[in-house]
Amino acid sequence: MIRSMTAFASCEMDVEGYTLIWEVRTVNHRYLDISPRLPEIFRSIEPSVREVVGKHLKRGKVDCNLFYRKQKQGEEAIEVNEARLNQLLKVASNIEMNMSQFQAISALDVLRWPGVQSELREDLEPVYEGAILLLNQALEQLVESREREGADILDMVESRCKLIQEQIQVAKTRLPEVQAQIREKLEKKINDLLEEPEQARLEQELVYFLQKMDVEEELDRLESHVKEVRRVLSQTEPVGRRLDFLMQELNREANTLGSKSADIQTTNVSVELKVLIEQMREQIQNIE
Repeated sequence: MIRSMTAFASCEMDVEGYTLIWEVRTVNHRYLDISPRLPEIFRSIEPSVREVVGKHLKRGKVDCNLFYRKQKQGEEAIEVNEARLNQLLKVASNIEMNMSQFQAISALDVLRWPGVQSELREDLEPVYEGAILLLNQALEQLVESREREGADILDMVESRCKLIQEQIQVAKTRLPEVQAQIREKLEKKINDLLEEPEQARLEQELVYFLQKMDVEEELDRLESHVKEVRRVLSQTEPVGRRLDFLMQELNREANTLGSKSADIQTTNVSVELKVLIEQMREQIQNIE
């Protein structure tokens, strides 16, 4: 299944008095680059976030943003640390005895003093589990989006493969005529230079020159690379890197075809091939 590396997904869920929102965005990248952005109280789940993302995605730069808000619940009881309170009052009393003037502290001042109110320890484990569950849902949506865009890329690459094959056939059909023209021009030039050319030497030079200008091998390799592109496109695992390599090979053969071309039509085929290959390459850069 061909997947694009560009996609976005967002999921929201209420769990244990919290509203959680995941936003996941991916863009193309050579490798899998995961960037989780988590609120401080969710820092402990970062390893799990990376593990979950790695199970769903193989390539791309991934931004995972978690947002949360605590839902309003009933009035929470205020718990007082009695030992801390008694310690504070005792110290305040001693200070009062040694001061000429003392301004009494209020009960609210006492409550604000660090440690007087006992910290309510909240069990966030269910919230953490909900966050990971929600991330899985967001990633499933993201993968579906990447597959839809990947299907469009697949259609485009398939159509360009077909056009490339047509251009290869044009060059192959033209090849015998081109070789005959090369032979005729070379014989004429040699005859013009020599009154009585040595036939054996002439044949040797013709063979050497025709081999140098022969593009049949390049056309065969182009056909072979196109077949390999189509085979790779049918695979289920990520294929972006292999397709990128095949684009380089196709482009190399198209360049060689142009440099060895002996007539304008073959040159035009080379140019058209490079345009089609570049169109494929631009899209393949975004395949996982």
